[in-house]
Amino acid sequence: MSRTVLSWPWLLLLVTIIGGCRAQIVDPCRNETCGREFDPYSPLVLCTALSDEFLECDDPVDFTGNVSQAAALGYGCTKFGGTAYEDVQHTPVLCRALPDIECYGETEFLRGSVPCVKYDGYNFLIAFIYSVLLGFGGADRFYLGYTGLGVGKLLTLGGLGIWWVIDIILLLTGHFTPHDDSNWERYF
Repeated sequence: MSRTVLSWPWLLLLVTIIGGCRAQIVDPCRNETCGREFDPYSPLVLCTALSDEFLECDDPVDFTGNVSQAAALGYGCTKFGGTAYEDVQHTPVLCRALPDIECYGETEFLRGSVPCVKYDGYNFLIAFIYSVLLGFGGADRFYLGYTGLGVGKLLTLGGLGIWWVIDIILLLTGHFTPHDDSNWERYF
């Protein structure tokens, strides 16, 4: 039995043909700009329908106090924080598909309703311990960023105990929060 072995010119021709066919299959058009309509049966998924693991999203834009700029852009936070869900503002954020993900449509888009919260390292349990054990000296006020009130509480020894008790009650009811309206640091 004899074996037929392709010589290198024939092999090169075969690779060129296969490579040429492959190049014709790839279509760089992935949105409406080149006249291509979305085909739900194609392997391309809408970019806006990608799950979060295939996206890279920016943090919410901080427009604190600048309502007109947030209204002009249609996204951004004008206030951060809140203790209840109703108190927290929500905004869309700018997301983009990861570089090697192929999808249909614009790869950079606004997505979702992200809560406008920020965490600056303030921990509720630490604030509570400071308030109970060292609250008469204003340690809780210093910890949460109220330096002026902390000095006043220190000089009056917690308002002779009255201010100390009131701060513990305010802390437990959620009315005594960090000075920059950031949320409490999560435990998990």
